[in-house]
Amino acid sequence: QVQLVESGGGLVQPGGSLRLSCEASISTLDYYAIGWVRQAPGKEREGVSCISAATGSTNYADSVKGRFTISRDIAHNKVYLQMNNLKPEDTGTYYCHTRVITVVASYDYWGQGAQVTVSS
Repeated sequence: QVQLVESGGGLVQPGGSLRLSCEASISTLDYYAIGWVRQAPGKEREGVSCISAATGSTNYADSVKGRFTISRDIAHNKVYLQMNNLKPEDTGTYYCHTRVITVVASYDYWGQGAQVTVSS
């Protein structure tokens, strides 16, 4: 069982910055990829960014490339999403997500969500 707890959401003006944090309850970051998924009102969930376990390589949705940066602190079981130059279309609930894969099954774990609102 993995618990993920996000923090750092809030209200920001367009062009502003926020940093989201996600803390895992157990040591997972060096074993499983972890990432951020967002959901805007009335829309489906969208993958934003993820970071691999073995190499720390990163991936980003085209809509956030060059503006968002994902990073991790393995020692403290934390992953971060630095969001710069925020736009109104970045508004939504951001969820931390990881998938634990075992021999018999895979398990998806989600945080409770952090609200990000970009508005003037």
